[in-house]
Amino acid sequence: MAATNQKLYLLFGERYENKLQIKLPHPFDGNRGYYQTVSILSSGINGTLCICDNNRGLTNALWNPATGEVKIIPQNKARLSYGLETHFNIHGFGYDHVRDDYKVLQYVVYIGDDCYSVAPPGPYWEIYSLQSNRWKKLYVDMRQRYLTSEGSMVYLNGVCHWWGNTYLMGIPSETFVVSFNLANEVPVTTLFPFDLHALKRFDRHLTMLNGFVAMIVTYEKTSPSFHISISVLGEPGVNESWIKLFDVGPMSGIDHPIGTGKKGDIFLRKDDGELACLDLTTGVMENIGAKAAEFRSQIVLYKKNIIPIRGIKN
Repeated sequence: MAATNQKLYLLFGERYENKLQIKLPHPFDGNRGYYQTVSILSSGINGTLCICDNNRGLTNALWNPATGEVKIIPQNKARLSYGLETHFNIHGFGYDHVRDDYKVLQYVVYIGDDCYSVAPPGPYWEIYSLQSNRWKKLYVDMRQRYLTSEGSMVYLNGVCHWWGNTYLMGIPSETFVVSFNLANEVPVTTLFPFDLHALKRFDRHLTMLNGFVAMIVTYEKTSPSFHISISVLGEPGVNESWIKLFDVGPMSGIDHPIGTGKKGDIFLRKDDGELACLDLTTGVMENIGAKAAEFRSQIVLYKKNIIPIRGIKN
């Protein structure tokens, strides 16, 4: 499934040669401005997608495209009663296998001159439970994700992962991945190898590849050609467990990575705006036949399922 230019396409076939445009559900189906974008968090879980409104994160929903069922996620109204502008930065959507529960994780920030003099002091973390239909404040110390939601988050086996940077005097000093376990609500942080942090003209994309959390990096080695580096995380919390799988290049006409397919193919945006698929086995790159918006396109793994949005065991 590809989301690009505020359009959603279902891609299928041996080489993704077939595509079908799918209409987003209400209230995400109207005309939206350039800065009023919609993101799909991570990939489909049991046939359910989580849609996020990137305009301050005020509207989020769970959606099953197969059945058309939509569940609007309520905001914590108790946190909205202080007369302050509030921003909600979604950091993950996933499934708690222990409690048979879908959960959404977000970072809440109050904007305004008096935001720290009015209770409750912010910012803070909170987590939503579908079973209780409520938000709960989390007392955890976690680093925030990268600025844009596309390519910064991924879900795998009960754990939400996101990447970000630590800054020193305004310059990124290290790259990290936070892994948050939805069952025990415990986070761990893994530093990215320094040789893949200190790169020239790079773009990073966190994704899932063959059952592992993976980081795809496009970077410039010799202008104007780019290389594509792919590393997988062996064990969250262990810095030395990163394994570099590929370093492909030089390649020309590449803009930035968008995601991975079900067979480990890499989706990229080309310089001409075309969405392309790179087969790592053969090294062949083919156009999909759709335009990809710059830094606003996604590839989402989705498998049809008619299970209601209540949990697998219900």
